[in-house]
Formats: sequence, structure tokens, C-alpha cells
Amino acid sequence: MFVVVILVLLVVAFVVYGKLRDKKLLETVTGSGRGTGAERRLVLRLLKSGIPAKAIFHDLHVRCNDGKSVQIDVVVTTSAGIIVFEVKDCCGLIFGRGDQPQWTQVVAYGRSKYGFDNPVIHNSRNIEVLKKQLRQFKEVPFYSVIVFDGDCVLKDVGGIPAGTYLVKPARVGECVRKIVSQGRATYTDKKEVITVLRDAVRNGSTKTYRKWARA
Repeated sequence: MFVVVILVLLVVAFVVYGKLRDKKLLETVTGSGRGTGAERRLVLRLLKSGIPAKAIFHDLHVRCNDGKSVQIDVVVTTSAGIIVFEVKDCCGLIFGRGDQPQWTQVVAYGRSKYGFDNPVIHNSRNIEVLKKQLRQFKEVPFYSVIVFDGDCVLKDVGGIPAGTYLVKPARVGECVRKIVSQGRATYTDKKEVITVLRDAVRNGSTKTYRKWARA
């Protein structure tokens, strides 16, 4: 009995230590309460795959020309260009085409169906907004990565444009490596790129800005 208690305590201690370690690692990029759980899990996965914290930007809020703003889940700067991530936390079967405005989520063994905005189109719009902020860096390639978190299956998804990737969390590291292997991008002034991305992250952490953006 004593041995069992010791083993249980060791397991609990190991789990607690792991959570504290992950929290500390996450906080090199973002707050432990910022964004969604799926977004934070993505940030952790990117960090654990070897991407430096200074290259990862979470929960960016970028102003549009019409005065509104868009929220971008995660951006990573790499030697091959800028990767913009859209995170979908969903379950069930996913159906959709790259050019369809709405995709379909089927759950409860087919008894329930729900429509949701095409994440490919949504993220391409996010990228266009971000490009306008970085218009002096038109030569830098942008890549779109849609991460499907949760217990979901991409059942019938196709017509995905070049430069766009649909992956489950376990394939994120592989996807980033594939993008990086495509060559080196030319950054005219990478410091200015970083400044724009950091400002967008700072916007998301400012209550006044969030209130203004929702108006």
C-alpha cells in the first residue's frame, strides 16, 4: 500500500511539473490565459518543435483600411517567409472545397450538421490585411496553415490553393519544415517586420483597443 501511494504521488508530481514547465515555456511567447486553448497548444507545439520564441506571435489584432480590425491566431517568421496560422477547434467530420464560402461539420453520427466559414478564405483575408501593413515587403512569401485541433476528420476536403496547408496538430512541425525547405526569402528590413507584428500583438493585449475594435 505504501509503495502504491508513493507511485501515485510521483505520477502527480510528474504531471504537475510538466504543466508548470509548459506554462513557463508558453509565457516566453504569450500569456497563459490569452487566446483559446487550441491556440496556446499550437504555440507550445511550435516552441517544442524548435522554433524560437522570438519568431512566434500570438493573438494579433491588425487594423484594416475601413477602420475595423482582424484577429490573427498565430504568425511565425521563418527564413522562407511568413506563416499565418488559423486554428479550428472542432470535432466530427469536415467537408468543404477551397472556393466554397461555407464548410460543413457533421457530428453525432450524421444526425447534426453545422455550417462554418471557410477557414481557407478566412485566413487568406487575414493574410491580405497583414500584407497591407507590410506592403514594403511584397517580395516576402506568405504561407497559410489551417490547424484542425480537436477530434475531427477531414472527410472530403479539396481544391486547396497552393501555399495553403491543412494539418492536424501532430503534423504542424512537419508542415513548417516543409515550408522552410522551399528556400530563403529576402527581407528588406526584417526588424520593421518584427515591429509591425509586435505592435499587432500589443493591440490584442490592450483593453482600450479591443473595445475600439468592436465598436
